Amino acid sequence: MQKIFLLWSAALGALGVMIGAFGAHALSAMLEQTGRTATFETAVKYQMYHTLALLATALLLGRAESRWFEYAGWAYIAGIIIFSGSLYILCLSNVGKWGAVTPIGGLALIAAWVCLFIGVFKNL
Repeated sequence: MQKIFLLWSAALGALGVMIGAFGAHALSAMLEQTGRTATFETAVKYQMYHTLALLATALLLGRAESRWFEYAGWAYIAGIIIFSGSLYILCLSNVGKWGAVTPIGGLALIAAWVCLFIGVFKNL
C-alpha cells in the first residue's frame, strides 16, 4: 500500500503543478472573466496540501502498518479528486451545480485527517 500511495502522491503533485501553471497562463483571462480565479487557486492549493498529507501518510505506513493509515490514504485520494476536481470542472464549465459536489470531497478530506489522527494515536 505504501508504494501505491507514494505513486499517487507523485502523480497528484505533478498534476497539481501542471494544472496550476495551466490556470495561471492559458486560463488566466477566462478565469478572470468568469470571476473564478480564486476558486481555481483554492482547488490547486487544496490539491497540493493534501498531496503532501498523502505523502506523509505513505511514509507513516513504512513505519507502522495500520489500516487507519490506509483509510486515510484512500480518503485523501478521493477527497482530492472530488474536492479539487469539482472545483476545476466548476471553473471550466461555469456550471454552478458543481459547487454542490465540492463538500463531499471536503468531507473525505476531513475523514482522512481523522483517520490519520487515529492511526498515529494507536500506532506511534
